[in-house]
Amino acid sequence: QVQLVESGGGLVQPGGSLRLSCAASGSIFSINNMGWYRQAPGKERELVATITSGGSTNSADSVKGRFTISRDGSKNTLYLQMDSLKPEDTAVYYCNAEVKTRWGQRPIVHWGQGTQVTVSS
Repeated sequence: QVQLVESGGGLVQPGGSLRLSCAASGSIFSINNMGWYRQAPGKERELVATITSGGSTNSADSVKGRFTISRDGSKNTLYLQMDSLKPEDTAVYYCNAEVKTRWGQRPIVHWGQGTQVTVSS
């Protein structure tokens, strides 16, 4: 069984920063791609940023230059550094990971439970 646990959300003023973490635990053989998604009230879940096992990243245009995704393979942990936050960044942020629990298995996507980020003065 694999679990993803996000942390680091909270209330921040516009222009402020937050760092989200997502720790993967359980029967993990390897992790391929990892990513951050967000869902604002009344809207669909959208991609924020992704990172491959080799460290290649991709991010939504709305967060380019403000958010940085990274990962620590030794800790099976994903991070999202969010700077210059705007009210429109307010959402529940979810992490996901493509996990293999044994050699040769096709990766299975797992999701965290989400962490609330609120940007408001």
